[in-house]
This record gives sequence, structure tokens and C-alpha cells, in this order.
Amino acid sequence: MPQPRARPNLRPDHNGTQRTQFESNKKKIYATQEICGICGKPVDFGFKWPHPLSPCIDHIIPVARGGHPSDISNLQLAHMCCNRQKSDKLVEKQSVSTGTELVSNRLLPQTFDWKNI
Repeated sequence: MPQPRARPNLRPDHNGTQRTQFESNKKKIYATQEICGICGKPVDFGFKWPHPLSPCIDHIIPVARGGHPSDISNLQLAHMCCNRQKSDKLVEKQSVSTGTELVSNRLLPQTFDWKNI
């Protein structure tokens, strides 16, 4: 009986034209950001994958929802568990007292505190 074939990953930031730019921007973000863009807590770069608090890159507007896969303005630092929980969700735009519109992911509920493990 033949083995089923693995479905190829068609996302351009994983295996495609945007991969090089994504990796370059990932290095810039890791060098300049320290706070999770989703939960607002510091990211510890001492944790490595697959630890839930390990650093990863989050697409602010998910690629599945039309976000650019490698544009640095669509990327932010996040904890892996926060990014997994956010998944491909979008949040509403909020306006602050200065009148500037911000897109924030911090409204997402955090149902599990991974730091108490």
C-alpha cells in the first residue's frame, strides 16, 4: 500500500519567493524587539523551540487573511504560545486619544499562563 504524500507547504514565507526577506526581517526583529506584540510581556530569548515561551515571529495581519508574508511592518515578536493562540484571528482597529489608529492583538484572551508551569 503506497504511503500518502505530505501536502507541500505553499506559503511564500516558508518555501518560496519571500523566504529570504522574511529571514532577514526576522533577524532585525529579534535584534530590536523584546516585548511580545500579543500579550505585552517580555520575551526571553533563552527559551528555544519547542518551549511555549520561546520567541517567534507573528504576522500582525495573518497571511491567510491577506497579510504580506515578509513585509517588516506586518511582522512582530511574539511568544510561541501567544502566536499559536492568536492563530489567524484579526482584531478591531482601536483609536487612541492622539487620533492615531493602532492595530493591536493584545485584546485576545490569554486563557493559560505558561509561566506557572
